[in-house]
Amino acid sequence: MSKTSRPAPPRAPTLDDVARAAGLSSMTVSRALNTPQLVRPKTVEKVLAAVKATGYIPNALAGGLASRRSKMIAVVVPQINNSMFVDTIQSISDELAVRGYHMLLCVAGYAQQTEAELVATILSRRPDGIVLTGIHHSTELKRVILNASVPVVEIWDLTPTPLDMLVGFSHEKVGEATADYLLRKGYKRPGLLWTVDNRAALRKSGLCEALARHDIHDPAVVDVPLPARFAAGRQGLRDLLNKGSFDVIVCSSDTLAQGAMVEAQASGLRVPQDLAVIGFGDLDFAADTHPSITTVSVDRQVIGQRAATLLADRIEGLPQEETIVDIGFHFVERESA
Repeated sequence: MSKTSRPAPPRAPTLDDVARAAGLSSMTVSRALNTPQLVRPKTVEKVLAAVKATGYIPNALAGGLASRRSKMIAVVVPQINNSMFVDTIQSISDELAVRGYHMLLCVAGYAQQTEAELVATILSRRPDGIVLTGIHHSTELKRVILNASVPVVEIWDLTPTPLDMLVGFSHEKVGEATADYLLRKGYKRPGLLWTVDNRAALRKSGLCEALARHDIHDPAVVDVPLPARFAAGRQGLRDLLNKGSFDVIVCSSDTLAQGAMVEAQASGLRVPQDLAVIGFGDLDFAADTHPSITTVSVDRQVIGQRAATLLADRIEGLPQEETIVDIGFHFVERESA
C-alpha cells in the first residue's frame, strides 16, 4: 500500500477545442458530429480528424444531464465465463449498490484495440468512473482515459505507475512463490500449461527466473488458448507428455489444473505420486476435487470491494490516504502437490 499525492487531472477537451483544431465554428463541428448526413463529407472528415487529435469524447447524453452525476460505473473485463472475474464483478456491484451507484458491465476480450474502442464508447455516456482489468492498455486508450478526466481503477495487477488508482497483486511474486514451493518439495522436472495473456505471462516469468537461479532452466511449456477450459487442460497435458516426462505440472489456472489431473488419471498416472499438479486462483471447486488442488489464493471479493470504494470515495470528494492497494496472495497446499 502507498500514500500518493496526485496533481489535479487535466481539463477534458471540449467542442470548442475541436473547433479550433479543425478551423471551423463550434456550430459546424456540432452539426458534423450530431447530423453528419447534413454536412459536407470533407467537413465531417476534418472534424473527425480534429476529434482524434484532441481526444475529445462526444457527449451522448442530453445537454441538460451533462453537468449531473450519472451514478453509473463502467466495469471492463476480458471475459465473464471465468470464476476468477465473476467473484470480483459481483463484489464491485454489491459495494457500488450500497453507495448508490449502478454498474455497467462491459466485456472487452483480450485485444487492446477492442478494449480501447469499447472504453471510448463508454466514455461518451459520461460514467462517473471506470474499472479496467489489468495495466496493459493501448496508447490510444491511455490518451482517451487521461483526456476524459474520469476516475479510473485498474484491478488484478500491480504497478507503481497506474493510470489513476489500482487494486491488485504482483503476478511476478506469485511465480516466485510457486518456484519456492516446487524447490522446497523437491520437484526438479516441471512442465507448464499456460494461457497466453499478460498477467499469466508475468507469473510464468517470475516462476522461470526463480527456477533458473537453482539451475532448472527452460521448462517445457504448452500454450493454451483463452479462455482456459477444462478440455484444454486435458489436451494440454497430452501435449506435454509427448515432450518428455515430468514430476510436476504447473498450470496458469485451477481450471487447467483440474483438466490435467483428470487426463493424468485417465492415462494411468497417480496424482501426486507419479505426477503432481499445481493451479492458480483457488476457485470454488479447487478444495473439493479428488485430489484437492494445490493452488495460489487471491481474495477476489476484496479486489472488488476496494476498487468500488476507491472510486466512490474519489467521486464524492472524500479523502483518500492510498490509491495503490496491494492485496497480496497466499499459497494453499493441498493433496495434488
